[in-house]
Amino acid sequence: MSTQILVVDDEQSLAKVVASYLQRDGHQVRCVYDGPSAVAAAREQPPDVVVLDIGLPGFDGLEVCRQLRTFTDCYVIMLTARADEVDKLVGLGVGADDYLTKPFSPRELVARVQVMLRRPRATTSTAAVVEDPPRRFGPLSIDVTAREVLLDERPVPLTRTEFDLLAALSARPRLAFSRRQLIDAVWGDDWVGDEHLVDVHIGHLRRKLGDHAAGPRFVRTVRGVGYRMGDG
Repeated sequence: MSTQILVVDDEQSLAKVVASYLQRDGHQVRCVYDGPSAVAAAREQPPDVVVLDIGLPGFDGLEVCRQLRTFTDCYVIMLTARADEVDKLVGLGVGADDYLTKPFSPRELVARVQVMLRRPRATTSTAAVVEDPPRRFGPLSIDVTAREVLLDERPVPLTRTEFDLLAALSARPRLAFSRRQLIDAVWGDDWVGDEHLVDVHIGHLRRKLGDHAAGPRFVRTVRGVGYRMGDG
């Protein structure tokens, strides 16, 4: 089946251009132009990817993303016309997987979508599943097969990107990963963009795991290198 993509931008001409590029790449695309319509469209027909502008009428893209994360784990690419880092960090803080700053090349957007869709997803085919025992780090349990994280036996709600980062780190817990290595593992080795994207997602992951910057238990910073798993 074709990938379902929802494009949300109040600049209708831009939305239609983006949609045409995505359609030529083989995707099914719908366009809506305000916040409430975006949430309603995603509920009616769950998308695989949402291309979401921050500046929207009704309510903005940040609120759309917050609401999406209450009922879908689709990939979200945020678009912003403001290049300052605050908007980028806030956008990712509500659960976006990636961002692009306007003006951008539609070809670059299509490439970002292609990279996202190549990332592994959970499968419901039991014949294709190879059981991987839960990885344990003190009170933290990471079940990669079920894509479930428990902390003190309580579920931790993570976005796909946050889970994929934790899975990559926990697969080789003694290895100090550089940002580039984590990008290659999670986003793919053909991803191009700001590598500090990793820092933002690590920050959100730590917050959900109750880690403190002064003494993190689960995700540790290795100065001059990047990150590795802690023992809990």
